[in-house]
Amino acid sequence: MPRTANAPFIRTQEYADRRARLLKALNGAVGIVFAGDHPPPYLRPWRADPQFAYLTGIDNEQGAAVLFDPTADDPKRRIVLLLRPVDPEMDRWDGYREQIGTPLRRRTGFDTVMRLSALPRLLGTAARRCKRLACLHAFAPHTAGGPSPDLAVFRKVQEKIPGVAIEDRTMLLPEMRAIKSPAELALMKRAALATVAGYRAAFATLRPGIGERDVQLAMERAYIDAGAEDTAYQSIVGSGLNGTVLHYNANNGPCNAGDLLVIDSGARFGGYACDVTRTLPVSGRYTREQRELYTLVLRAQEAAIRAAKPGVPMWKVDRAARDVIEKAGLGDAYIHGIGHQLGMEVHDVTPDGALRPGMVVTIEPGVYLPERRVGVRIEDDILITRTGNTNLTAAIPKSIADVEAAMRAG
Repeated sequence: MPRTANAPFIRTQEYADRRARLLKALNGAVGIVFAGDHPPPYLRPWRADPQFAYLTGIDNEQGAAVLFDPTADDPKRRIVLLLRPVDPEMDRWDGYREQIGTPLRRRTGFDTVMRLSALPRLLGTAARRCKRLACLHAFAPHTAGGPSPDLAVFRKVQEKIPGVAIEDRTMLLPEMRAIKSPAELALMKRAALATVAGYRAAFATLRPGIGERDVQLAMERAYIDAGAEDTAYQSIVGSGLNGTVLHYNANNGPCNAGDLLVIDSGARFGGYACDVTRTLPVSGRYTREQRELYTLVLRAQEAAIRAAKPGVPMWKVDRAARDVIEKAGLGDAYIHGIGHQLGMEVHDVTPDGALRPGMVVTIEPGVYLPERRVGVRIEDDILITRTGNTNLTAAIPKSIADVEAAMRAG
C-alpha cells in the first residue's frame, strides 16, 4: 500500500529488532521461517506467511526464507535473508525484482542476503555445529496433508546428519506477535477508522428491499475510500434467517422489512485487520422482540468487555458473557466462543496463558434462533491495557438508540 505523508507504518529497525529478539529466544537452536508460495492459478493477490511478514516486512518475495543461526561465527551471518534467484523471463510475468546489493540490504535491514541455493549448505553447516533445530511455524493438524514447512525440511536434515534434535518452539512467535507495538496499534487504529467509514455507509444504504450485496459493496467501497488496502476477511452480510448462519457469505439475499441484518466485516490497513459485527434493523427500528434479544446480547458483551483485563484468561471472559445469556434461558443459542486474538490475521496467533497488556482481542457474543429467523451478534475490538482495556471500535454505533439514530440520519 502506498505510504502517504501521514500514514503510519512500521520502520525497518522494528523488524530488525524483532529478528534479534527471536534469535536470542532460540537459545542456540537453528530456526527457519518461510514466506510461502502462491499456488497456481494466480486468482488472488499473494500474501506472505504472517510469521515471515512479521519478521521482515517483505510481502513481494514468494519462496523466500529467513535462517536464524545463533551460533554462527560471523555475527552478520546469524540472520540471513534467502531469496529466489532473479529470473528475467518470469519477471516479465510476475514483476521485476531487485538484485542483491547495498540498496536491498538497507531497505530490508538485513546485513546478509543470499539466494535460496545457499540454504542446504548453510542449514547443514549449522545443524552439524549445534545439533538443534527449532520449529517456528505452527504444526499442521494430524488430519492435514503434510507437516509444517520447517519440520519437513528438518526431517530431511535428520536423515543426513546423525544426532540432530528437533525442538518445538512454535510458541515463540505467537508470544511476540500477540503483544502489539505502538506502530502496530497505529495501523490497527487506522483499520478501525476505515471500518467506521464502512459502517457509516451501511447505515446510509440499508433500507427494506435492498440487497445484502448492495450493503456489502457500499461498505467495502467506503473502506478503500478511507485508505484501507482491502477487507480483512470476506464480509458477512446476512438478513433474517441468513443472520443465524455464523459464516454466511453468499450475501445475495434481500433485506426484508422487519428483519434484522447481521453485518460482520472489517477493513485491513497496513497489513493489520479490524473485525466488527453489528446487528441492524432493516426497517430502521427494532421491534419489541428484537429489542429484548438485542439488549440481552449487548448486556452479555458489556459484561465480557468488563472482564477483559490483564491476568484474566479468555475462558473467564467467555464465562462473563455466557452467564448473562444462560440466565435468560438462551445458553443453547450461544453456539460459539467469545472471541479471538486480532492482528495481522483476523484469527491471529494465540499464545498460551492469560490476557496481557498490548493484546487485541475481539469480544463477540451472539444468540441465534433460526426457528424465529433472527440472529444477533455484537462485536468490538478490545485493546488490553495495564489498567483494563480500550475499545478500538467504540465509534461504531451500538446501543439501540444510537443505531436507530444513525439509520435515521442516513
